[in-house]
Amino acid sequence: MILRARTILPISSPPIENGAVVITGNKIRSVGPWKNLRVPVNEKILDLGNVILLPGLVNAHCHLDYTDMAGQLPPPKKFTDWIGSITAAKTGWSYSDYAHSWLHGAHQLVKTGTTTVADIEAMPDLLPEVWDATPLRIFSFLEMTGIKSRRNPKDILREAVEKIGSLAHARNRASLSPHAPYSTLPELLRLTAKLARKRKWRVTTHVAESDQEFEMFQNAQGAMHQWLSRNERDNSDCGHGSPVAHLARQQLLGENVLTVHVNCLARGDATLLAKNKTHVVHCPRSHDYFKHPPFQRQRLANAGVNLCLGTDSLATVRMIGKQKPTLDMFVEMRALADNDKSISPAEILQMATANGACALGLAGKIGELTAGAWADVIALPFDDSATKAYGAVLRHAGNVAASMIDGRWIMPPQA
Repeated sequence: MILRARTILPISSPPIENGAVVITGNKIRSVGPWKNLRVPVNEKILDLGNVILLPGLVNAHCHLDYTDMAGQLPPPKKFTDWIGSITAAKTGWSYSDYAHSWLHGAHQLVKTGTTTVADIEAMPDLLPEVWDATPLRIFSFLEMTGIKSRRNPKDILREAVEKIGSLAHARNRASLSPHAPYSTLPELLRLTAKLARKRKWRVTTHVAESDQEFEMFQNAQGAMHQWLSRNERDNSDCGHGSPVAHLARQQLLGENVLTVHVNCLARGDATLLAKNKTHVVHCPRSHDYFKHPPFQRQRLANAGVNLCLGTDSLATVRMIGKQKPTLDMFVEMRALADNDKSISPAEILQMATANGACALGLAGKIGELTAGAWADVIALPFDDSATKAYGAVLRHAGNVAASMIDGRWIMPPQA
């Protein structure tokens, strides 16, 4: 199949005016200007006309389980208040509620151009049934906590590993997610880090999300520290440095680790993350929901940290009027652009594509249009010059014009 388009954004190379993407099976064979293409006899050509062709978006952090909580939890005054609110909200949910919510979120992502998602799975029994119900490429990171349950870290990890072992899927995979430093014990972090390195698994964890968490670990004090002490958490791991430094002490930094949020940095944290080749995922709308301190993107980028974008869950996105929010990476990209005037549209799109691919260990396979990559492609309406394509991507609103995953149309282009 040959896809012709007004403009192609390969991500890994400059925009192409009047370009073509040649697909064989589920992979891209070549990308380049239409005029340079030698079309074999009887080759199927699909001229998409006035569109931008770009790689499918990579959502590096999501909670599909909580999609149907959109608009239900007002922004809290304190982060610990929100933890109580979502815990209470989940109490009345059934298995079918979670399944419906998960599938609803997956459908929203498909419509808005995401083709790969790193999802935190709090209900692993949903797998693999929900995997089979969506065409998305999914990394399901099984959430592990243990403070409230008082369970032994070895038992928690063993149960998660057994679940992963029971799952086999051609397109999707499962891995591990110790929830956060405050909600886990150091032993669980250490055990997870050791096992993940041995098995070459990706790991994701929330860290340094709130100033309360930062205060808890940096100074062994504050609202979160007191709240967890009352809940009988052993807080002897606090008072020895920042949450990022805490992960480093447990050996849970590395090129296989996605750290999510990282809103509060101590001196040296950015260098520590970069030195260990640890990835950082920023979720702009969730950041705004909690009114966290400004995200230190420039500081992290200057240190050499690979920065990605995610949607987080709709339980942490503000309502605008009476309109419930949806999972949409284009909205996240615009939110980042609105909050950070120092970043270019091209850099933002890189965070939503190739950078996420790198974090998930799929650089060169997803997140870019290049020879040998998997054929994950989306199209957006566009009738301007290629020099304006990046800005047009950020302005795009609503469903994409077409979407392909693994060489198969999941949203075919309209005739």
